[in-house]
Amino acid sequence: MDLASLTIAQIHEGLKNKNFSATELTEAFLSKIKERDGEIHAYLNVMEESAKKQAREVDKKIAAGEEIGILEGAPCAIKDNILIRGEKCTSGSKILEHYVAPYDAEVIKKLKEKGVVFLGKTNLDEFAMGSSTENSAFGPTRNPHDLKRVPGGSSGGSAAAVAANECAFALGSDTGGSIRQPASFCGVVGLKPTYGAVSRYGLMAMASSLDQIGPLAKNVEDCKMVFEAINGRDPKDSTSSDGNFRNSNPSQADEIRKLRIGLPKEYFAQGLDPKVEKLVKNAVQKLAAQGAKVEEISLPHTKYALPCYYIIMPSEVSANLARYDGIKYGYSAISDKRLAISDLMDVYLKSRQNGFGAEPRRRIMLGTYALSAGYYDAYYLKAQKVRTEIINDFKKAFEKVDVIITPTAPTPAFKIGEKVSDPLRMYLADIYTISVNLAGLPAISVPCGKSENLPVGLQIIGKHFSEDLIFEAASAIES
Repeated sequence: MDLASLTIAQIHEGLKNKNFSATELTEAFLSKIKERDGEIHAYLNVMEESAKKQAREVDKKIAAGEEIGILEGAPCAIKDNILIRGEKCTSGSKILEHYVAPYDAEVIKKLKEKGVVFLGKTNLDEFAMGSSTENSAFGPTRNPHDLKRVPGGSSGGSAAAVAANECAFALGSDTGGSIRQPASFCGVVGLKPTYGAVSRYGLMAMASSLDQIGPLAKNVEDCKMVFEAINGRDPKDSTSSDGNFRNSNPSQADEIRKLRIGLPKEYFAQGLDPKVEKLVKNAVQKLAAQGAKVEEISLPHTKYALPCYYIIMPSEVSANLARYDGIKYGYSAISDKRLAISDLMDVYLKSRQNGFGAEPRRRIMLGTYALSAGYYDAYYLKAQKVRTEIINDFKKAFEKVDVIITPTAPTPAFKIGEKVSDPLRMYLADIYTISVNLAGLPAISVPCGKSENLPVGLQIIGKHFSEDLIFEAASAIES
């Protein structure tokens, strides 16, 4: 039995029935990491000793005849912009290369209470800025399906770890598609929850009105289990909410028969790979065959989503990354013997110049410009007004349909190096996911087939706090 290929449900049954121990399970995943991660580079830090210790605690409970929870003993990976107390948290940046987290993120606290085993921290685009995990200061992650291709980004390390059976599930963060797009490229399931459904406390802030933590898993059921474990109100995050998740459990067949699906014409236009379009529409036809009603809808402001996002996001980035000044924590030019420092301004400028990579610097400059005197009204304020129009588009659409189905990305995974020198082409990789973050909606990417042996994902978007419904639709597509 390949223990590393088991789902969370299978792990739970196996531990309960004593088919294997939590220690054996953890060692199987650690062996898989040693065997494969040299070429994939999903992990930045493997927490081997603490993982084995956590597994032994679960084994003690089982030996004592105590009942274990559904996630107890399940080995997971955490994106390296989410804090785990006592562990390094770099956010993929040289500026935080030696930073050690002084506290647990709220999601980590919740998973610790559930008895989860933490295998390590995964690679990402620096400060979660990117669509390919090529922007990491510690080298790119490779797609397990084809090592010459990207795993997507910015949660590329988490998606690749799940796809390569280097963990049972992972956590990522999603600001403009950073969970869903890598889930699509790596052939796994990834959920971007409703904004506020999951606490952001302990997530290194990129763009605070857009960021959201979510799970990546091998199937929809596992994804749902992890989401249920981490969602909920947190007084330490004023944007978090108790939500209004439905608790009813009607049969899946009943749900699908009643389902009204919208296909936005703007998402099936020029730029979409014809093979991706065919796979997505085939999956929708299968739902229609089960009784779902499908209709074309319009989200007319979709064409403004990308420029709108690339004003709002960098503006928030410029504010959030101002804290990395070489004084409070992280890399400081003061201790860099190669640099001549003459005054305080030198410390600020040289710490940031040498600590940040090209992409964070680009976004900080864009955001600072958009917020500067004389340009705030022309750029940032106008972008926020367009954001309202995008939100209104979704509101009108959801008066007619229950869920919206789109491709997750316009193409399968592209080759490493193919787009890295052209930021605009790279930004277009998130064209179908960005609107969801601007509107604060939940969306899931679920595999819907392969194009030339590369996975293709389909995106299901729901109303605020309708995660249960999108899980039902995703399960129907998966099965």
